[in-house]
Amino acid sequence: MLIALGVTGGIGAYKAVEVARGLQKRGHEVVAVMTSSATRFVGAITFEAITQRRVITDQFEPGANADIEHIAIASTIDLLIIAPATANIIGKIANGISDDFLSTLYIATRAPVLVAPAMNTQMFAHEAVRRNLDTLAARGVRFVEPGEGYLACGWIGKGRLAEPDDIVAAAEAMLRPEGPLRGRRVLVTAGPTYEDLDPVRYLGNRSSGRMGFAIASEAARRGADVTLVAGPTTVDPPPVNQVVRVRGAEEMYRAVLSRAERMQVVIMAAAVADYAPAARAPQKVPKGGDTMTLVLKKTPDILAELGQRRVASGDGPLLVGFAAETEDVVARATAKREEKHADLIVANDVSRADAGCGVETNAVTIIGRNGVESLPVQSKTRIAAAILDRLEKLLSESPAKAGHYDRS
Repeated sequence: MLIALGVTGGIGAYKAVEVARGLQKRGHEVVAVMTSSATRFVGAITFEAITQRRVITDQFEPGANADIEHIAIASTIDLLIIAPATANIIGKIANGISDDFLSTLYIATRAPVLVAPAMNTQMFAHEAVRRNLDTLAARGVRFVEPGEGYLACGWIGKGRLAEPDDIVAAAEAMLRPEGPLRGRRVLVTAGPTYEDLDPVRYLGNRSSGRMGFAIASEAARRGADVTLVAGPTTVDPPPVNQVVRVRGAEEMYRAVLSRAERMQVVIMAAAVADYAPAARAPQKVPKGGDTMTLVLKKTPDILAELGQRRVASGDGPLLVGFAAETEDVVARATAKREEKHADLIVANDVSRADAGCGVETNAVTIIGRNGVESLPVQSKTRIAAAILDRLEKLLSESPAKAGHYDRS
């Protein structure tokens, strides 16, 4: 795998050399990205000799492709590590400032990010730094906590860059996670469906696809073989094994059902339309009177069909459904779990302005046979991780038959 190692201006920069060596020993390729301050502590030629790659130190190096190099690297790396990460770089990437190659690379890449902070004890404890770290954590950034001991500034306390072996181990855990989802075949649906009325108009909803994409991304990070079936989303899908694009509920039904038997987990995060126009007009329907009557037909219930098949056979994929409600959220979601024979139902109140469709945060209640657990408003990335934590627990309880349905 290709790893970008970002090195910033701190005394711990010399340890980044050993991080690069450790990553190479585990079979990874490393490209070093150094800030101008980092070169005051370690020479670029040192990293170039170790990595056998040109070290990137300037966002505006001359050359035909220099101005888009950060995009090329961003799209090819499997992981971005920043070690050491100073308070300066943490503040920049937390707040979207991209004034050098490394901060621009962070903004441009969709690869997972691992940050190893290193700074003075008082700086690490400062409210501004803690807030920036929390912001990054909410986006899914992982951290290697600094160690305690004698610091270069003469202080004794927490702030020393973690040992290279610990940073390499954390990178390995992100790239090759060991857990119940590793190697599992997982299908995730995401986004809305659009039900066409005529060649111009359709019935749809406000789903952006972010929640389903966050789940697919997190499942892939945990080592799952992810197939993503996505409706017409407003955001780009994450890098997974396969992306299947669909438009309407019927098309999503066929895409999911044709693949479900090969899956060990199916997560229905898509906001699938319950009804669609009974017939699609071949031409645009002209404007007529003050009112228009539409005849709608019920769309196939994908989760219910999967649940019925599993009940009939006694086996099949583990099922996770979503319930978007505006009232009696937990009661309706609990009933849905029973009706659809799902293992978990993730319920959310879409009447809230800070959760559900079209926003980057969510607040959900996870309902399973062992009880109900509510999660407060947080990023959809963190919600996805929490959902998959519960899913992995179910897989651990019954690893041989991941989708065996317990009727209790």
